[in-house]
Amino acid sequence: MTWHLTEDVEEFRRVADGYLARDPARSTALLTMSEMVRRHGPQAYGEAGPARFGWWRDGGGAVEGAFVQTQPRRPLLGPMPENLARSLARELRAVGPGLSGVRAADGAAKAFADEWTGGGDWRVDVRLRLRLFRLGELTPQEPAPSGRARQAGADDIAHAAAWMKSFVADIGDPSDADHDYTENAARRIADGLLYLWEETDGRPVSMAAHSPLIAGQSRVASVYTPAGLRGRGYAGAITAAVSRAALDAGAEHVLLFTDLANPTSNALYQRLGYRPVADYLDVEFT
Repeated sequence: MTWHLTEDVEEFRRVADGYLARDPARSTALLTMSEMVRRHGPQAYGEAGPARFGWWRDGGGAVEGAFVQTQPRRPLLGPMPENLARSLARELRAVGPGLSGVRAADGAAKAFADEWTGGGDWRVDVRLRLRLFRLGELTPQEPAPSGRARQAGADDIAHAAAWMKSFVADIGDPSDADHDYTENAARRIADGLLYLWEETDGRPVSMAAHSPLIAGQSRVASVYTPAGLRGRGYAGAITAAVSRAALDAGAEHVLLFTDLANPTSNALYQRLGYRPVADYLDVEFT
């Protein structure tokens, strides 16, 4: 009755796939991150160190909790009761004290943070409050803005990379500060997953991507419109287009995470047909 840690993604997926399949929506990030490591190697998210995986089960019983950590990001916890989140904090502290925070559903995040920081000179800062949404019936906005959606191509890599960097800066996620945005953009474009909304003159004005199809679902991400072009309907149009692309690719469920500090985007996604699933916290230890 303990946590098992590994850097072997195949071992993790072999043991934890049943657990991940029980609630694939709440396990979406663990699925996509482990699949990225499967496809592109242990340093798919950067050169800071190999990815780390873990699971908990009672003897030979079913897996009841799991996590993924891609350096230098915080560990991301899958669905689990609070007592397992606490025991994971103790396990990771025993392995090494260098942990900057955690990202998990509200209850598990708070339990992990309490255990990690209890009795020490620590402060817990909530950096992001996130909400996971799942698409019901897609309802594109009417009227649509001028222009059209198109799949990004090789000529768009530099543009998309710059926008990805701006997107991360906007949401205030320091874990991606040293990320190779050019490689990320090139990979998404090569896989046919990144789309642009372009105006009638051919200017790209907004961007969004969706993840590869895993466990019957795909997740919309990196929805970005430059500040000077916002308020014109571009973000809603490209989000609807990418959501449709994910459905056309065979997704039974389309998901996305939003920053709860941004009421505009949260309202927009709900108008497009997205419905709340669960809330998450991104917590930093200082």
